[in-house]
Amino acid sequence: MLYGNTLKKHMPEEWLPGINFSSKKILRLAIILYGFRLTFQNVLDVGISAITIDIVIIAVTLGLGILLGKLMKIDREITLLTSTGSAICGAAAVLGMESVLNNKPYKTAIAVSTVIIFGTTAMFLYPVLYRSGILHLTNDQWGLYTGATVHEVAHVVGAGNAMSKAISGTAIIVKMIRVIFLAPVLLIFAFIVARFKRTDGDSSKAAKITIPWFAFGFLAVIGFNSFNLLPKDLVKGINYIDTFLLTIAMTALGMETHFKQFKEAGIKPFLLALILFIWLIIGGHFVVKYLSVL
Repeated sequence: MLYGNTLKKHMPEEWLPGINFSSKKILRLAIILYGFRLTFQNVLDVGISAITIDIVIIAVTLGLGILLGKLMKIDREITLLTSTGSAICGAAAVLGMESVLNNKPYKTAIAVSTVIIFGTTAMFLYPVLYRSGILHLTNDQWGLYTGATVHEVAHVVGAGNAMSKAISGTAIIVKMIRVIFLAPVLLIFAFIVARFKRTDGDSSKAAKITIPWFAFGFLAVIGFNSFNLLPKDLVKGINYIDTFLLTIAMTALGMETHFKQFKEAGIKPFLLALILFIWLIIGGHFVVKYLSVL
């Protein structure tokens, strides 16, 4: 991040495709390979409470975001983009919703900047809260809490590993379950948007919906790993390579985070994202505290 906000302007343009490739393609490959750290037994250990918590967090965040957007008189598309990014999986969710809304690019940029800012903040904040003991959560609850409330997949991985491997394992499963909900959410909003267009007399075709296929790749790898078909040393080597790939992806994300995004986001979308961020921290804590016993 320091480099991205100081020396990046002197960076050769030839590097830009590599940074973009690392923050997107390599990130998704790293998440897929992360499945070699887990088995479906781990998923079963997380339990029905994880799915319930994810559903509550997503539904309340989307509902609260839409309501606040109306009260604050924020552009409807910016509201939906920001709310979806906060509710599900950050920039990936924003880009998925963009494919449904067919909105102007600058609106996407505003929403992406807010979720990246607060997702990055969460990545550093959660380990501090964990070590402080303020929230009085068990390690299992911390995994649920992190996976259900932090914006980006990469931020969940970063925050989880900064706390403990046990927390990271639970957090990434909960997060990937949350990511999978992007598909039905986009389908629901595609239907709603199409209905609005028909009401407005717009007969244009609905945009192609982006499905987070890497989430299903992640689950496929977990399924394969559950059979213990590969030697432990080989799996250990894959995990080592995966850690390296995650490091590359996190570095690229840092280089793409610019302080000027605060200014470009504008005050109202920033306030909306901030309120949703506060809800995720405080409200998410109570949701996990009381629903994790299911």
